[in-house]
Amino acid sequence: MKKYISVCTIVLCSMLGYAHNPDVSTTMLVEKENNIWVLQISSSLTAFQQEVRTHFSETPYKTPEEFQQMVLEHIKNNLDISYNNGSKITFGQGIVKLGHETKVIFEVFGIPSNLQSLQVTNTTFKDIGRSQSALFIFKDGFSKDQFILNNDNEHSLELKASGKKFIESNKLKASFNSTFAIIIVISLLAFSFIVQKTILSKVTIK
Repeated sequence: MKKYISVCTIVLCSMLGYAHNPDVSTTMLVEKENNIWVLQISSSLTAFQQEVRTHFSETPYKTPEEFQQMVLEHIKNNLDISYNNGSKITFGQGIVKLGHETKVIFEVFGIPSNLQSLQVTNTTFKDIGRSQSALFIFKDGFSKDQFILNNDNEHSLELKASGKKFIESNKLKASFNSTFAIIIVISLLAFSFIVQKTILSKVTIK
């Protein structure tokens, strides 16, 4: 966990500059010791307030504790994380740390050590125009990967483990298609060379 502290610190410090910006958030999935995972979502208090007002308009909160419970419920209703064969994670009891930059932290269960793929959909702030969330995956032994959830990808990403890092599935497919295309071109060139050599050989024999 210690090797993630500096990275997390940089991420959190950078978020301080956007503490009042409801368009920006971070979603961090972090593996701690003994395959224990923690999920943290951070954004401005304004963003959380706007979403709570939108989705709980019929039951407005009267205390900070009620607001915190609504935030936790809203995230659980709008965050979906599955892995490998489509199995879904489960959330532990979450906590909300209120502030100009508000943080929501859950312990999550069910993620295996042989993590091969992740499907992440986070529409927590979809009602905010131009909303985008930086998604960080910190897995032991893997590179520190960052992705973007926004309107362009409908706040959803499918990630595949490739070596010791995660890659977006569409980019992995694009890379595969490029490699396949190169192989085809090389094969055609080789076939053309063989045909040409055969023709020249026959001409020489005559």
